Amino acid sequence: MAPYMRLRQICLVAPHLEPVISEIAEIMGLSVCYRDGNVAKYGLENALLPIDTILLEVVAPFKDGTTAGRFIEKTGGRGGYMAIFCCNDPDERGRHANAMGLRTANVIDHAPYHGVQLHPRDCRAAFIEFNHTEGSDDILGPYPPAGPEWQKFIRKDVTQALTAVEMQGPDPQGLAAHWGRIIGVAPGDAELKLPNATFRFVKGASEIMSALEFRVTDPASVLHAAKAKGLAVAGNEFLLGGVTFRVS
Repeated sequence: MAPYMRLRQICLVAPHLEPVISEIAEIMGLSVCYRDGNVAKYGLENALLPIDTILLEVVAPFKDGTTAGRFIEKTGGRGGYMAIFCCNDPDERGRHANAMGLRTANVIDHAPYHGVQLHPRDCRAAFIEFNHTEGSDDILGPYPPAGPEWQKFIRKDVTQALTAVEMQGPDPQGLAAHWGRIIGVAPGDAELKLPNATFRFVKGASEIMSALEFRVTDPASVLHAAKAKGLAVAGNEFLLGGVTFRVS
């Protein structure tokens, strides 16, 4: 199988699933495709929304002592939680990360899905997961974390694509180089270009996943919808689910 690396999913964390998931769905014109009962064993509940072939997930802890809960406490709820990549060989990417000194935090093996999650402290800024689903080399193929019929919930009337993920830190070039080595993509000018999205690294006080950028049909109407929900809109962006949503 030819090597590949694509952004598959972005996961945000919130103290409670509502109203965050409803606000994202209504403002961005998206539909929930799945709520995964399997995350309950981690003390979490979740919901996923497809944006073309990238999934946007929100998780929320419903009990104390969860990794997601500790993330909220540590960051004050600011910053995205996970960047999830699909690739031809998650185990190989995991071994490569281990050789760099990164720890494996969790291996998920639910055939036909296999995922390797790296320790967030070692990744810096956010969790990284690599996964592969047998038979999913077609980007519209099966992806069990998003449910059996996730493709049927894709809507493009308002939001057409998630185009970029903004990461920030005191040393953006260093963070870009670190993530580039983990993912296997050479950084160019503090950017990592994947076939379906770009990771952009900018100067900031702490290392976080700071913003998501979207291509939408009508930015003004999306910003109006955000204002109507009581969100503070500045220019072409607003804060939701711990990250800045930026539309163009």
